[in-house]
Amino acid sequence: MQSFYEATVTRSCAYAPLNGRRSAHVCIIGGGLAGLSTALGLAERGVEDVVVLEAQQVGFGASGRNGGFVFGGYSLDCADLLKTLGPTRARELYALTTDAVELMRKRIARYRIDCDATDAGVILANWFDEPARLEAQRRLMRDSFGVDWEPIAADELAAQLKTSRYHGGLFERNAFHFHPLKYVLGVAAAAAHAGVTIHERSPVVGLRRDGAGFVVETPQGALDARHVVMAGGGYARNVYARVERAVLPIATYVMATEPLGERLHDAIATRAAVYDTRFAFDYYRPLPDSRILWGGRISVRDREPEAIARLLRQDLLKVYPQLRDVRIEHAWGGLMSYARHKMPQIGQSTDGVWYAVGFGGHGMAPTTVSGELLAAAICGERPVPDAFASFGLTRTYGALGLAAAQLTYTAMQTRDALAARRRPARPVA
Repeated sequence: MQSFYEATVTRSCAYAPLNGRRSAHVCIIGGGLAGLSTALGLAERGVEDVVVLEAQQVGFGASGRNGGFVFGGYSLDCADLLKTLGPTRARELYALTTDAVELMRKRIARYRIDCDATDAGVILANWFDEPARLEAQRRLMRDSFGVDWEPIAADELAAQLKTSRYHGGLFERNAFHFHPLKYVLGVAAAAAHAGVTIHERSPVVGLRRDGAGFVVETPQGALDARHVVMAGGGYARNVYARVERAVLPIATYVMATEPLGERLHDAIATRAAVYDTRFAFDYYRPLPDSRILWGGRISVRDREPEAIARLLRQDLLKVYPQLRDVRIEHAWGGLMSYARHKMPQIGQSTDGVWYAVGFGGHGMAPTTVSGELLAAAICGERPVPDAFASFGLTRTYGALGLAAAQLTYTAMQTRDALAARRRPARPVA
C-alpha cells in the first residue's frame, strides 16, 4: 500500500546523484524539512554554493510521511519545558516555533507552494471527563507562553466531532494542516531555484575532517565542504556516530480512508485537525477530498501496511463507530528521530559538524526553526540560542534505549486506559 502522500504528488523532476568530486561552502546531509529549511534559509540570506545530499528522494523520511499538523511547541510537553528552562528561556524557545508557523505560511505564499494548506486551527480534545486537565493546560499556555487556547464546551465539541468519546476541548487558532510532502517538495524547488544544488540517491558513506573543512563521500562522488550539517533524522546510518547514537528511530503509523463525500460530516463537521489528551493519543484531520487521515501509536517496529491499517482502523472505530464499513485505501509507517529528553538537538559538535535532529512527533515547525537557526549561525548572523545546549546529544544506548521507549509507551497506554475506565465516555444523546 503506497502512502497517501506519495500517491498524490507528481515529482516533476528528479535531482541527479552526486557524481565526481566537487567543492561546496555548505554540505547538508538529509533532504527532509530540517535539511531543506537550512538550505533555503542560507539561500535567502545570499549564501552560495550550498549542496544537499539525500540518500533516497526528497521527503523520503518523516518529513514526507507525518500527520501534516503545523502548530507551536515541541515533543517535550510545555510544562516540562518550563520546568527545565525556567519561564524566560522556555517562552523564548516556544516563540521560535510560533514564529516558524508564520514563516511557513509566508513561504507557502511567497513560493506559491500548492500543499492543500487548511488554515482552520487544531483542536485538543479531552479524552477524560476531567475538566481540570484542560483548564490547567489553558492556564499554562496563557500565563507562561502568552498563548490563549480557546475552550470548547462538551456540547459544542460534540456538534463538530460526532462522538461520545470527548469531554470538551481547547482550540488552537494559530495552527494549520497541510500535505507535508507537497510542502517539502515545494521548499526543495524554492531552494533549487535560489541556487541550491540537490542530489538524490546520494547516500553518505564517509564523513571526515580535512583541514579547515570536511570531506563527504558518496558511492559515486565526494564533496569538499567548509561546513557540514547533519540532518538525517531517523534514517541516518553509519554516517556520523555522535548524532546517530543520540537519537532513537521510532516508528509511527498513519492511514487514509476512502473519500467519504457527505458521510464525512456524520463523523467530523469541522475543518480543524484533532488530537486528544492521552499520552498515546490519536491525531487526525479531514482532507480536502473528504477522506479522513488518521495517525497514532508509536513502536520500535516498522509494521507492514496491512497490520498498520488493522491497528489504526480499531482506533478509528473506538471514536467513530459509525464508520465501521469505511474502506482504508492507504496505510504506511515511518521512522522519527527521538531524543531521550524529547527536544530537538540543534547546534554544533566539538569537531565542527552542525546538526539538526530529534524532532520526534512534533516536527513541522521545529524543523523550520532548526533551519533558520543553523542558517543564521553559519552566516555569522547570530549563534544558536544557548538554551538548546540543555538538550544536547544525549546517548540513547541503542537497543536498550528502544526497549525502554517501548516499555514507557506501553505503560502510559495502560495508565490512560485505566484513567478512562474510571470515567467512562459520555452517553450518546
